[in-house]
Amino acid sequence: MKKTPIDSNIVKTRLAENGLTNLGIASIREIVKLVNQIESDTRTKFIRMEMGVPGLYPPSIGIEAEIAALRDGVAADYPNIEGIRPLKDEASRFIKLFLNIDVNPQGCIPTVGSMMGSMVSFLVANRNDKTKEGTLFLDPGFPVQKTQVKMLGHDYQSFDIFEYRGSKLKDKLESYLKSGKISSILYSNPNNPTWMCLNEEELSIIGELSRKYGVIVIEDLAYFGMDFRKDYSKPGVPPFQPTIGRYTDDYIILISSSKAFSYAGQRIGMMAISDHLFDRHYPDLLRYYSTDKFGHSIVYGALYGLSAGVAHSVQYGLAAIFKAVNEGQYKFIEDVREYGEKAKIMKAMFISNGFKILYDTDVNEALADGFYFTISYPGMTSSELLEELLCYGISAISLEITGSKKVGGLRACVSHVSRKHFGDLETRLKNFKEDHPIIKN
Repeated sequence: MKKTPIDSNIVKTRLAENGLTNLGIASIREIVKLVNQIESDTRTKFIRMEMGVPGLYPPSIGIEAEIAALRDGVAADYPNIEGIRPLKDEASRFIKLFLNIDVNPQGCIPTVGSMMGSMVSFLVANRNDKTKEGTLFLDPGFPVQKTQVKMLGHDYQSFDIFEYRGSKLKDKLESYLKSGKISSILYSNPNNPTWMCLNEEELSIIGELSRKYGVIVIEDLAYFGMDFRKDYSKPGVPPFQPTIGRYTDDYIILISSSKAFSYAGQRIGMMAISDHLFDRHYPDLLRYYSTDKFGHSIVYGALYGLSAGVAHSVQYGLAAIFKAVNEGQYKFIEDVREYGEKAKIMKAMFISNGFKILYDTDVNEALADGFYFTISYPGMTSSELLEELLCYGISAISLEITGSKKVGGLRACVSHVSRKHFGDLETRLKNFKEDHPIIKN
């Protein structure tokens, strides 16, 4: 029996204790708990690639603004549920400068992270027409968003878009929409977990068909501007971050502060609801809310029922970050380029040790290097590969939980792998390759 850096018996014991008989369907948080336990048992530091948590220090601009707000006494007052005016104004300005679209400040609403943004969106967008049933997810995707629609009792459909890129997307997408049962479409761009990036042709197709079938598009921009093949760093100067906002009237854009601004711990994101959708009336909303107006139902229905607003001081922090970004004082994309640079190095390590990058192209060009990448190893299922990697002190998550149709894949996140860990990663991968020789046909 081969000797691995982590005793395989400890791994198996912890798997059994946690009831994880199939790691291919284990959730992200279950993997986090499992790895924490194994690290504690063995006192061995893992190469942690399972959790999409930022690995950079938060900007002092936001921290200082929060401190100042707290000293001014904002902790004693409830914030306006719609968001404080400076934040709404700067968010609207940010959207104009970096997306080149206009969203009125009234439609720029803070949420307790983008996860609340998607939850609030589902609560209203999926209830605006009693003849429709739920969301179409363009997969692979963030698995917790499917958990949210399940919690709400909504139906959903999904498909893996990898084989339907470019012009091929139209027929595939329409095959779902023509049923008349889809109320919303959700995707992330750049994509979590694959880092594929939808292009302008694909966004125009989504926009055209969403208009044709009366579907609201929810665009998750958690990794705003982080397709490093293009320079989206200059406010008001093209190229601009691609967005559905150029191609349809009824959309919600989710902007996270967690990844792009390294502000994850403060749990604040923004919903940007298009002006047309904000003011639109849906009579069927009266089944759940006091008004049939979409924007009012979002704020004073769904959002009010969930949290009654976002913590007061953190709104001042994010407002200050947006303002600094808008004025070119804080070049956030220059900071987060580190993720892309690390991904390029790490992908090369995996490839040189027999692994394959599972999602490797964007239509007709090589995939960008960014926050995530996907890996597989010949002859192994995702569950087998993940369990084996745990024995070498390497963690990730299975692509099975993301809606991927590719077999044997894992998602690797680069954020918590520091450059000082690269030597350990390379050694462990070499050991893995030696212990798992690839049989060539």
